[in-house]
Amino acid sequence: MTTTNHDENPAAVAGRAARLAKDAAEAADVRRWQTHPDVVALRVERVRAQVDRLCWSGIVLGLAFTTANVQWFAAAGAAFGSLPWLTAWLLDPTVCLVLLAILRAEQVTARYQVHTGAWVRAAKWLTLAATYVMNTWSSWVSGSPAGVVLHSVPPLVVFVAAEAVTDLRDKLTDAVSVAFMNATDRADAAEPTPARQPAAPVHEPNTAVPEPTGPAEEPSGPVGEPAAPEPASRPVRRKLFADYLTDARTAWTPGVEITPAWVREATGCSRGLSSRLAAALSAETGKGVRVNE
Repeated sequence: MTTTNHDENPAAVAGRAARLAKDAAEAADVRRWQTHPDVVALRVERVRAQVDRLCWSGIVLGLAFTTANVQWFAAAGAAFGSLPWLTAWLLDPTVCLVLLAILRAEQVTARYQVHTGAWVRAAKWLTLAATYVMNTWSSWVSGSPAGVVLHSVPPLVVFVAAEAVTDLRDKLTDAVSVAFMNATDRADAAEPTPARQPAAPVHEPNTAVPEPTGPAEEPSGPVGEPAAPEPASRPVRRKLFADYLTDARTAWTPGVEITPAWVREATGCSRGLSSRLAAALSAETGKGVRVNE
């Protein structure tokens, strides 16, 4: 005996619809949190840590190779354990420690998008060039192309990694700033504009005074004038990004470091908007120094 599913179809459809609605709500919630600026910043920080570990591992290994190679070049056939042989081990670490100090400082400056001066870049290039020359000089003199290629790879990798890691950290910081800007733009777009309410009609009070039946008496005290009716309140216009930027531009003076905290203190804007304002004002002033108009 066959039974029809006409009675079960509505319940099954309703169940599937409920499950789909639940899945859609969960997907919307996940998408909302995935684009949240704090979540994006956390993911970028994790990627930044991985990039730092990998790049620093490659740099340290490359410098270790160059240290052994430069020691052999500087020892110039000195006897094992002799003073020239031991002193040769100090040559490449002297250059490498300066290079590592510069790279470590550039990591911090790149994170906050602070550009270093020409001397810093010259010192980095000089140490890298010195490392390359000391590694490949023997191969160039002996005319060995294979030796030149072999001893050129580690210094060049260190050089490229030193340049790339700084730019990567700068771009990762830009990614966090873009996430904050996009979140702020979405919040501004979702915020409804206050509608202007029509002014309520003002009814004039009935000022008719009944005629006196007897002689008028003098008033015992001064008669105050009637209070003027309060004007209808107008909705306050929402402060826009350009208004905050104008306030920050007015408050800024040469020598003041432009940071989101300073922008919030000077304009009273929100934390999310302060990053955009600081970036815009920094780009406008150029390295924190604005030309007086």
